[in-house]
Amino acid sequence: MNHTPSAAAPHRSEPGAATPAAADGPASKFSKGSAAAVLVCWLLVVFDGYDLIVYGTVQSSLITETGWGLNKATAGTVGSMAFVGMMIGAIFAGRMADSWGRRRTILGCAVVFSVFTVLCAFAPSAAVFGVLRLLAGIGLGGLVPSANALVAELVPTKWRSTIATLMMSGVPIGGSIAALVGIQLIPAFGWESMFLVAGLALVIVVPLGLKYLPETLAPAGAAGSAPGRGQQLKEPAGFSSLLRAPYLGASMLFALATIATLFAWYGLGTWLPNLMQLAGYNLGSALTFALALNLGAVAGSVLTAWAGTRFGPMPTAIAAAAVAAGALVVLVTGPPVAVVYFMLVLAGVGTHGTQCLIIAAVASHYPGHLRGTALGWALGTGRIGAVAAPQVGGLLLAAGLGVNSNFLAFAGAAAIAAVLLAAVWLKLKSKSSISPSSTGASNV
Repeated sequence: MNHTPSAAAPHRSEPGAATPAAADGPASKFSKGSAAAVLVCWLLVVFDGYDLIVYGTVQSSLITETGWGLNKATAGTVGSMAFVGMMIGAIFAGRMADSWGRRRTILGCAVVFSVFTVLCAFAPSAAVFGVLRLLAGIGLGGLVPSANALVAELVPTKWRSTIATLMMSGVPIGGSIAALVGIQLIPAFGWESMFLVAGLALVIVVPLGLKYLPETLAPAGAAGSAPGRGQQLKEPAGFSSLLRAPYLGASMLFALATIATLFAWYGLGTWLPNLMQLAGYNLGSALTFALALNLGAVAGSVLTAWAGTRFGPMPTAIAAAAVAAGALVVLVTGPPVAVVYFMLVLAGVGTHGTQCLIIAAVASHYPGHLRGTALGWALGTGRIGAVAAPQVGGLLLAAGLGVNSNFLAFAGAAAIAAVLLAAVWLKLKSKSSISPSSTGASNV
C-alpha cells in the first residue's frame, strides 16, 4: 500500500489543529494550533521519559523479589534491552517520519511503547520481561526524533532551538514522576504497579494526539506532492544523504557525541538508585537521589534553552557536558549528603541539557527533507551508548570495582562528549553555511 499522503492530506486535519509548514521550512508564526500540537508532543515525551526511567526504580525489586535469578550483571543486560529497541526505533522511525508523515509515526510509537510497557507488569520471567522492554523501546526511541521533527516544522525559526530544548524537559519530568510514584507505589503495590501507570498514555494522551496533531505535508521527493514544488522533488533524502558530503563529518560527530552523552545520562538513570543503595541508603533515600538527578535535568532543560538561545546550542552544550563531568568526579570524593544532592542536580543539568542542545543543533543544521532522518540517525546511533551503559555499570559492580567506578565511567563519557562537541562546533564554524538550502546552520 502506498503510504505517501496526498496533496490534500493537510486539509484533513482536525479543527483547531496546526497547519504544518512546508517540509523544508518552519511555520511563519506560532499559532494556538501549533501550541496545542507541541503540548501534546511534550506530554508524550513525558510518558516516554517515565517508561524509560521506570526500570531504574524497580531494578532492586526485580533482583530481590521476583525469583528470576537476576544479579547485577544480568539486571544490567535486561536494562539494556529497552535501549536496543530505542536504537532500532530512533533510526527507522526518523526515516519513516520523513517518508510517510510525522503524525502517524508519533501516534504509532506512542501506542507501541504504552502497550508493551503495561505488559511488562505481567511478565512471567526475565526473558519475557526483556523482550517486552525491547519492543517498548522501539516505540520509545521512535517518538523523540519524530516529535522533534514535527515541532521544528510548527514553530518559527527563532523559537526552534528553545522549543526543542524545552520539549525535551518531558524526559526528566517523566523520570521524576517515576521516582516520586515509586516511593509510594512500590512498597504498597509492588513493582508491577509502576508499569501499569504507563497505560495512562493510551487513554489520555493518544486521544489528544488524534485530535490536535496535524497531518504532515508530503515530504520532499514524494509522489503526490503539491504542484509547484518540482525543484524539491530533486532533493535526495535518506541515510545515504547524511553519510556523504556535505553532511558526513557533522553527521558522524553528532552521532559520536550523542553516544557519549547518552552513555552518561542513561547509565545514571538506570543505576543511580541501586548505586545509592549499595552506598548504604535505603530505597526511599535512593529514589530521592534519582529525583534530584531528574529535577536537575528538568532545570537543565530550562537553563540550556535560555543559554542556547543566548550563546548558541553548541558552545552551551560543550559547557553543559563539562559541568556534568566535573559534578560526577566530585561524587567520587565522598562529599557530604547535601553536596551529593547538589552534584546530582548538576549532573542532571549537564547530561540531559547536553542532549537537548544536540537535538536542537541537529534540527537547525539539516534541511527539512532530512530533518527527521538526521534526528533519527543521531539519536539511533546514540543509543549505542544507552545500550552499553547499563551493562558496563553492572559489569563494573560485578567485578568488585565499587560504586565509584560507575561514577568515573559516566564522568569520562561526559568529558568525551564535551571534546566531540567542540570538534563539531569548530567544523561548523569553519563552514558557516553548507548549502543555500540549509536552514539555521549558522545558528549552531
